[in-house]
Amino acid sequence: MTALDAYGARAQEYADVLGSIEVMAPPDRRCIEAWASGVDGPIVDAGCGPGHWTAHVASLGHEVHGIDPVPEFVEIARRAHPGIAYSVGSFADLHDRAGSWGGILAWYSLIHLPPEVVPDVLMTLHRALRPTGQLLLGFFDGPRQESFGHAVAPAQFWPAPRMGALLESAGFTILDLERRHDLGSRPQAAITASRR
Repeated sequence: MTALDAYGARAQEYADVLGSIEVMAPPDRRCIEAWASGVDGPIVDAGCGPGHWTAHVASLGHEVHGIDPVPEFVEIARRAHPGIAYSVGSFADLHDRAGSWGGILAWYSLIHLPPEVVPDVLMTLHRALRPTGQLLLGFFDGPRQESFGHAVAPAQFWPAPRMGALLESAGFTILDLERRHDLGSRPQAAITASRR
């Protein structure tokens, strides 16, 4: 079963447990809000899942569009947050609006990708942004790049310095790096980067 199939099969369960801002970690909320405050122009939430972060960023006064490759998530997001644009799509679909986004939120949406495709995806995200547009990338941090058994589908740990280097190679300038390891959870990182 692919990661997309696994998320599709568990989309409602996922949304019931993790699909609201109220259950999100306060440091995640602060990180995303701080990033959004510096974005000028429309934002795409790439890999929006059930749409809770998309709706939260919209509540801050931004024009936001959520995309996700899992149709079940998009349907849940549309029902939960009417009035916000959600569509089925992948990173590749960002080619259609290259250079038009002020910000891209990729919050744990690369974690299930095979490592060998991540550099190309980062270049796609770079091309999708306006000049000086900002990306916020959330991911699982680790001492080395390796796979682990995520609850839904196998996922990847990425060392934050390695992910930063990949972003720089894709044409980004690193603006901020946050790392944390809360008790009882996996190490996490968030990188804010701007298009050069």
